Amino acid sequence: MLAGKLYGKDDLRVVEVPIPEITDQEMLIRVKASAICGTDVRMISNGAPGASAEHPLTLGHEFAGTIEKIGTAVSGTYKIGQRVAVAPNFGCGVCDFCVSGEGHHCPDLRAFGINIDGAFAEFVRVPAEAILQGNVTLIDDRVSFAAGALNEPFSCVNNGFERNQVKPGDTVLVIGAGAIGIMHAILAKMAGASTVVVNDLSDERLNFLKKIEPTIITVNGEVDLEAFTHTITNGKGFNVIVTAAPVPQIQQKSLKLAAINGRICFFGGLPKDKENVTLNTNIIHYKQLIISGTTRASLRQYRQTLKYISSGIVNVDSLVSARGDISNLNAFVENARFARGLKNVIEF
Repeated sequence: MLAGKLYGKDDLRVVEVPIPEITDQEMLIRVKASAICGTDVRMISNGAPGASAEHPLTLGHEFAGTIEKIGTAVSGTYKIGQRVAVAPNFGCGVCDFCVSGEGHHCPDLRAFGINIDGAFAEFVRVPAEAILQGNVTLIDDRVSFAAGALNEPFSCVNNGFERNQVKPGDTVLVIGAGAIGIMHAILAKMAGASTVVVNDLSDERLNFLKKIEPTIITVNGEVDLEAFTHTITNGKGFNVIVTAAPVPQIQQKSLKLAAINGRICFFGGLPKDKENVTLNTNIIHYKQLIISGTTRASLRQYRQTLKYISSGIVNVDSLVSARGDISNLNAFVENARFARGLKNVIEF
């Protein structure tokens, strides 16, 4: 089969490798769609622990496909040919995080495309632990394979959304109009926010957002955001702010834009050389702000967003800006690296 393997920093190659063999407790997935993520770009740019010329790692953690083979000891719930989406993170199954439903925080976390072979490949071997913990979720014909793949970042957004506690009538600002920012804005509208604003430097992305969700207000990054906030919120500030771009300055600015009792989510990580950010803690104190961060998603959140997709509440297919076979992998990575389009999806 063909697979996109990382051999080291900036060394991603599409190579031919054997189809994985499975044990009686495992499953083989025929990948139908696998999406490129900012995490993939960072791993390629910086290198990844354990990925080397001697032990290359197959990347890709956002994926969906069909069941190709099932081990004889696997639960009868699954059948060959079923359409599935696969949550990438699974833990040991016995630690306090795992038994509380937060296996994505397990100290012994394993994840497809992160520290075990992932889905930039025609086939993926699913370990027994991932099957037993429920990472393989059946999807119906209403969910495209691309949408099944995009459910992974959507579930991560859902994690942040739950922390934000968006209420009917809230005013919400999302800084960053990539796929993640757009998902945050859509969930805020779904929750009943009266005003949802998305701010970005890219007019291309803002125009794309207006086409798929015209009720969301878009603001170019060159606008004086403090003056705009004062006008649109009648001087109160935003109830909820999401920083969906890896820029320290927007984390700093978000404090000034928030309302009293506002909730701010620092979503996504910053580059290693910019991760120490100076914040005016007096603003946090006097405005009684709640600032949080979220990472990954629980299996509950993963299945919840799949329901949003299958019921037609949210259309994540609209976020796919480029599709192609695995020969396009490096071009798609460059699209993601330079913020061209939104989601790039490899289809097998």
